[in-house]
Amino acid sequence: MPPVRTLIMGAAGRDFHNFNVFFRDNPDYEVVAFTATQIPDIEGRTYPKELAGSLYPKGIPIYHENDLIKLIQEKAVEQVVFAYSDVPHEVVMHRASAAMAAGADFRLMGTWSTQIKSTKPVVSVCAVRTGSGKSQTTRRVSLILRDLGYSVAAIRHPMPYG
Repeated sequence: MPPVRTLIMGAAGRDFHNFNVFFRDNPDYEVVAFTATQIPDIEGRTYPKELAGSLYPKGIPIYHENDLIKLIQEKAVEQVVFAYSDVPHEVVMHRASAAMAAGADFRLMGTWSTQIKSTKPVVSVCAVRTGSGKSQTTRRVSLILRDLGYSVAAIRHPMPYG
């Protein structure tokens, strides 16, 4: 069975995380594009081949979200994955309607598909929107844990926008 042609909608965060933990080395899917919003001037760039893995030797192109319907048609996209926050439910459903009207399935990915596997205890610092202080909180929590004698590693999604 050929891989499911997939487009991931995002804002250079959760989209790249979902790609890395679920799609990157998964031969059942072919991610043909990312769309982006919220990050200025990211469209026209490419998710780097060095991060994309062996299935994507040229990387993955990033387009503006306004091109969603055209991309679904031109790239024969079978599945659209919505992977960003900071938007109301109504906006998500409008994106779903647009994707499905253009012929693609629409998907939201949950914890079991996207969580990082670990054999060690994990502290996750999350927020419902950009700019709420996740980086500062992570630095403080890391410092406290180090002071208590724990080894700490911070993991962040790739940021190809600079």
